[in-house]
Amino acid sequence: MIKKILKKKLSYQSKRKLLNIIDDISTIGLGNNLNKLGKIYRTDKQGSHFYTPYYKLHLKKFKLKKINLLEIGVGGYKNPNAGGNSLRMWKRYFPFGRIFSLDIYDKSSLQEKRIKIFKGSQVDKSFLDKVTNKIGGIDIIIDDGSHFNEHVIETFKLLFPKLNDGGIYVVEDTQTSYWNDFGGDSENLDNSKTMMNFFKSLTDSLNNKEFIKPHYKQNYYDKKNISIHFYHNLIFIYKGNNDEESNKVVRNTYKV
Repeated sequence: MIKKILKKKLSYQSKRKLLNIIDDISTIGLGNNLNKLGKIYRTDKQGSHFYTPYYKLHLKKFKLKKINLLEIGVGGYKNPNAGGNSLRMWKRYFPFGRIFSLDIYDKSSLQEKRIKIFKGSQVDKSFLDKVTNKIGGIDIIIDDGSHFNEHVIETFKLLFPKLNDGGIYVVEDTQTSYWNDFGGDSENLDNSKTMMNFFKSLTDSLNNKEFIKPHYKQNYYDKKNISIHFYHNLIFIYKGNNDEESNKVVRNTYKV
């Protein structure tokens, strides 16, 4: 009976606000349990995918810090009132964090306290510069956007330099690296245009001090990529100063 009354009497916006309150109440005492938060807030990071255990493993160090998190992709496609589930999960998990997101569609109706959403493309450099300038330093970046290989690679190139040292860059749904419709390739697993091969190449950057290449000039990823963690459909890239020296190679020349 109550459900029928709510359906008839409340506007869509009012219903959503009520559901949000119910969700928040349901999470009382569960702030550390990212698996349950994922279920309650109905994000596909838990259930459709199995990302939340890995997220907790890697992001728990930020739990009680005043962080800035930027997630690419709000969800809900063209529907302006759909999506935002994972943003609300992050807001609950990081009680002192500010949660930002961007989407190619207008999702401003989903904004709330500590959640800010920008409209624009994840590969528009001018737009991303404006967004990151407004946010300030960013501690966590999550790409859950278009999943097109070209976009994922370009977005990383544009945003990884914006990430704070000590921060983590996450790429979701890397299965599209093997799907033709997204610019992926299941036949040639060495295809340099796929996101998996791009991120695999960064594992060499980790070890650039071991290259036997006299006069080798470090690139940005050589200097700032300090670890990469690959999981099923999920990658975590840690940023910092990759300055550990080789025990055998000096200035990229092997010393006996």
